[in-house]
Amino acid sequence: METDLIISAINEIHKKANQALINRDADAYIAMLDDGFSFTPAGGAALNKRDYSIDLRKDFKGIKSFETSYYRIKSAFEDDVFTEKIARKSIIIKPNLLLFSKKQTIQTEETVHWKNIRGEWKVIAVEITLEEKY
Repeated sequence: METDLIISAINEIHKKANQALINRDADAYIAMLDDGFSFTPAGGAALNKRDYSIDLRKDFKGIKSFETSYYRIKSAFEDDVFTEKIARKSIIIKPNLLLFSKKQTIQTEETVHWKNIRGEWKVIAVEITLEEKY
């Protein structure tokens, strides 16, 4: 029963996160991250919250539009940490030359770690385990 309540709360946060991505609202997205947040891209070095925030803001400036969706593959709750593996598909439209745009699709598998901190669920870590761009 407790897991169902956690999943329900985290689903609502995912909705807000997706909307922040679609709106390219870095502040709203970053607000969902814990201060000790760590982001590990596929095959890359881990970034702390500050460095990830800088990269996210820079990326948002070069995007014309952003669409994203996800589904949960599996989840577990252990030692006060809720861990989920999700599959995400994002479609990014970037300006290309003056009148044209370039479409990029990114599919990822992500492991997201959540912790309830002072009554609020926060993302403490994201690891991209698989990434395909086309």
